[in-house]
Amino acid sequence: MKQSASFRDPCGFLFTEKNILFRQVNLEYQPHYDRLMSSGLYKLLVEKRWLIPHIEVDHKPEDKTIAYKVIQPIRIPFISYPYEWSFSQYKEAAQRTLDIQMLALEKGMTLKDASVYNIQFFEGHPVLIDTLSFEIYNEGAPWVAYRQFCQHFLAPLSLMSLVDIRLQQLMRVFIDGIPLDFASNLLPGKSHFNMGLEIHLHRHAASQKKYAGKGDEVKMKEARISKISFQGLVDNLQNTVKGLNWEPSGTEWADYYDITNYSKDSFEKKKTLISEFIDLAAPKMIWDVGANNGEFSRVGSGKGIFTVSSDIDPSAVEKNYLDNKSRNDKYILPLVIDLTNPSPGIGWENQERDSFLNRGPVDLVMSLALIHHLAISNNLPLTYIAEFFQKIGNWLIIEFVPKQDSQVQRLLSSRKDIFPTYNEKDFEEVFQSRFKLIRKENIEGTERTLYLFRK
Repeated sequence: MKQSASFRDPCGFLFTEKNILFRQVNLEYQPHYDRLMSSGLYKLLVEKRWLIPHIEVDHKPEDKTIAYKVIQPIRIPFISYPYEWSFSQYKEAAQRTLDIQMLALEKGMTLKDASVYNIQFFEGHPVLIDTLSFEIYNEGAPWVAYRQFCQHFLAPLSLMSLVDIRLQQLMRVFIDGIPLDFASNLLPGKSHFNMGLEIHLHRHAASQKKYAGKGDEVKMKEARISKISFQGLVDNLQNTVKGLNWEPSGTEWADYYDITNYSKDSFEKKKTLISEFIDLAAPKMIWDVGANNGEFSRVGSGKGIFTVSSDIDPSAVEKNYLDNKSRNDKYILPLVIDLTNPSPGIGWENQERDSFLNRGPVDLVMSLALIHHLAISNNLPLTYIAEFFQKIGNWLIIEFVPKQDSQVQRLLSSRKDIFPTYNEKDFEEVFQSRFKLIRKENIEGTERTLYLFRK
């Protein structure tokens, strides 16, 4: 069965059979694939962990009339998208793409596309997953993926860095990258003093506008560039991306654990209970939703369990990612996800990029210190919350935070209490009508309770 996100490239496509992922390499890509493998580029990229490795297999192609080979790539545990990444994840994905392009040039090849969707995070670092992105380099030819790189990487990063981190979400609207004229208009005046942004965004946008509708004429006038100039272009892009920064501060939950009412002993007791609950569920994958900076996600990753650690707060997710990098944690994937408005299915027929929910269900969901935000901040009935968790996970670790807790009182301080059913008794009745209660434990030193449910 062909993969819904793999239909645009005539050089090949992904397909699955018995839940095994394959990639068909088409005949028209044969010379480029052979050069990739014989030049040493593939071997070097895999050694650097910049390209997902594959093996060639003797498997029936999906479409044998146009097939050259079938390869079997390593499967990424969880596919994520750029509008779900932290700033540093996005920046490192851009840098990885440029590093790959520079190395490809040294081996006589080039990237024919620079789609942000070709990068995924695997074992804690960005990796190219599209083996068919390379083509043989012809001396004097310009970089055909230059515009795509600027739209997919440079425009979003510059807006996140210089305007507002939340503009990352524009990638949910512009699936083919943020239009350069749009980004140019949104950027502050000071961005014109950044020579990289002036050339690659502002002037690039002006050039696109000037030659709009004159594709053939532009191709005729298109200047050929030497290999040295090509490398200079990539080097300039690298320096421009390197100069874009963002500091995670000023959002609501980035320092949550600094102000929470957990004592050190309670905090450690909660970790111990979560560890025991995880052992009982024995999951292969965990979704920790509302994970903040990933403190409790690392209980799962410490056991070698792949954990998607998501939160609504971009500052908390940024801190999570940077902390995991310093720990060299290969089992956590931090993501920016608003659980009340999660990533939808977008693209062709709303299936080209999967919704967050369609990437489940998962073995175990963890929802720690979150239910009061869903029920009180977002006015979600307990029945809706229970049904949601029932859909996305087979096991559930959930922490109930009662009204007398200081964090709930904080939420109620500026609004009328219209939540008579938000109490432990009603919570248990609602969730036990949809799950089997396996274990219930009070968290010492707090009024909170931790539950383990099984669907």
